[in-house]
Amino acid sequence: MKQNKLCFDVESLGFIDQRKLAKMQWVHDPGESYEDNLNNVGREANRHFRNKKKKYLKAKIEELEANGKIKNIRGLYRGIRNFKKGYQPRSKRLRFGCRLPQYFG
Repeated sequence: MKQNKLCFDVESLGFIDQRKLAKMQWVHDPGESYEDNLNNVGREANRHFRNKKKKYLKAKIEELEANGKIKNIRGLYRGIRNFKKGYQPRSKRLRFGCRLPQYFG
């Protein structure tokens, strides 16, 4: 199945690690300097992820426009439906065989 996710690259993982490290430093020593560091690192990380999300959404919109221009109506409407519906978690169904175990005599 195709998954619509934002791609996490090395830079994104670096921001996550910096934020964790800043939080751990602040927890061990809740001084004002560590608190300022935590706020600054968190602000930068949020800005990075917000810009990444904007780029992702802009690319998806351009893809939908391209589908409309080349008359790929099915792809266009699937994309629109995904935007309108939002994230829908899928449940995993278990499939059992038709034979019952011998416990039920």
